[in-house]
Amino acid sequence: MNKILLHIEGFVVLLLCIYFYFYLQFSWIIFIILLLAPDLSALGYLKNNKVGSIIYNLFHTYSLPLAIIIYSNLIPNDTLLMIILIWIAHIGMDRMFGYGLKYPTKFQDTHLNRI
Repeated sequence: MNKILLHIEGFVVLLLCIYFYFYLQFSWIIFIILLLAPDLSALGYLKNNKVGSIIYNLFHTYSLPLAIIIYSNLIPNDTLLMIILIWIAHIGMDRMFGYGLKYPTKFQDTHLNRI
């Protein structure tokens, strides 16, 4: 049941990001181009599992983009807000499909698989 809730939560986060992205009239071409950009963080796995999981998790946790979104509202910056909405949408999409934060053991070992 917990796993299903996390998938639903990811779906809701993705929908909210798409809604606000649409509402703010940002470029859909940029959305499509950048939607998978956080997955480049998986390149850290070329070094080893520990480094890969740290870098991957840095780009796949809500903490960093939410801190930046607060900052982007303090200093009006539409470009930063647009990028952060895409970033959070990506995380929501990953959670919706069952991709979670990584453990340092192996790439497939995630917090969603251990629930």
